[in-house]
Amino acid sequence: MARARGFSSFRPGLLALALAIAIFLWGIASGTSSAERGFDVPIELTGLADGLVVTDQSVDSINIRVMGSRAALRNVSPERYTYAIDVSGGKPGVAVYDVDVSRIDWPHGARPVSRSPSRVQVRFEKRGRKAVAVRADLEGEPAPGFKLSGVRVNPPKLWLEGARSQVMRLSEIVTEPINLSGLKADEEKKVRINLGGGTVWLEDTSPVTVLVRVEPEAVNPPEEEVDESSTVEPGRGS
Repeated sequence: MARARGFSSFRPGLLALALAIAIFLWGIASGTSSAERGFDVPIELTGLADGLVVTDQSVDSINIRVMGSRAALRNVSPERYTYAIDVSGGKPGVAVYDVDVSRIDWPHGARPVSRSPSRVQVRFEKRGRKAVAVRADLEGEPAPGFKLSGVRVNPPKLWLEGARSQVMRLSEIVTEPINLSGLKADEEKKVRINLGGGTVWLEDTSPVTVLVRVEPEAVNPPEEEVDESSTVEPGRGS
């Protein structure tokens, strides 16, 4: 009988309260326990002098590991961060900058514990400027019976800017490919310039206009047949 009375005196509300307290304590424990998280932060160069160009950079981002409570780490959004390097004192050549991630504004309860690399190398070069000819890159052949008669590019020259050593060795730049296959009449196209790689860019990135002229190929008249029987040999009478 005593056991029956004990079972009947049990209250479901106490079980719900105990469960709520357990969940609350688990949430506090999980929120305050330390954890570690790593992510990449892009590098941003600031203060670059007008007369210089960056031609090489050892890395584009810094890998940072941050430690803190799980609640604090949930507030760390990698896309919000950049690592700024002030290069205002740069000169032609290579400069080395130490990485100090402690100056990044981290959420309360989070702190950086490591970073890689610890230094960033940046190579600077003097800036150059030059006007070079534009050549249309043609591929394919006009339709049978037609031939290419001329090409005109407008503007014929464009200004380039960038690393002086690369700019000065360029004598011309080419457009993106223009396909002539099956062409039977003059055609005008707007195309962009293909600069490829390197640290050279166009001052004006607008498309250039290329006029391709084609004309019918000349048809040679058939040769007249000669009647050998009517030919008189020299020195002989009729």
